[in-house]
Amino acid sequence: MTDWINDNLWVVWLGVATVLAVAELLSLELVLVMFAIAAVAAAALSPFVPPWVTMIVFGIVSILLLGVIRPRFRRRLHDGPTLTVGHHNLVGRVAVVDEPVSDLAGRVSIDGELWTARTRSGEQFDVGARVTVVSIEGATAVVAGKVAP
Repeated sequence: MTDWINDNLWVVWLGVATVLAVAELLSLELVLVMFAIAAVAAAALSPFVPPWVTMIVFGIVSILLLGVIRPRFRRRLHDGPTLTVGHHNLVGRVAVVDEPVSDLAGRVSIDGELWTARTRSGEQFDVGARVTVVSIEGATAVVAGKVAP
C-alpha cells in the first residue's frame, strides 16, 4: 500500500485538491481553494521529486496564495457599488402626488405603490404634482421640490 501511494502520489494530491475544492463550495471564504490549488501544484511535481518535497511545495504555495492572491481576490469581490435594497432604494425617485401633501399629511404614488407622505419644509403639493423622495421615515415618504414632467 505504501509503495502504491509513493508511486502514485499525484493521485493522492489530486484527491486532496478535489476534497478541498468541494469544501470551498460550502464555505465560500477563498481559503480552501488556495489549499486546493497548492495541492494541484504538489500533484504536478510529485512524479519528479521525492514526497517530502511535495509537502514543502504544498506549504510554500499555500502561504503565497493565502498571503498574496487571496487578499486581492477578496478586495475585487467586495469592490463595487453597495446595492441599496428595500425602502432605501426609493430615495431619489420621483413620486406623483395622489392626495395633497403638506407637512402634516398626504399621499404619493412611487412606482405604482401608494405611500403616506409629508414635507419637511412646509411646502404643499397638489394632486398630480411630481416630487422627489428625499427620505423614508417608517411608512412615510418625505418629499420635496417639484420635478418637471
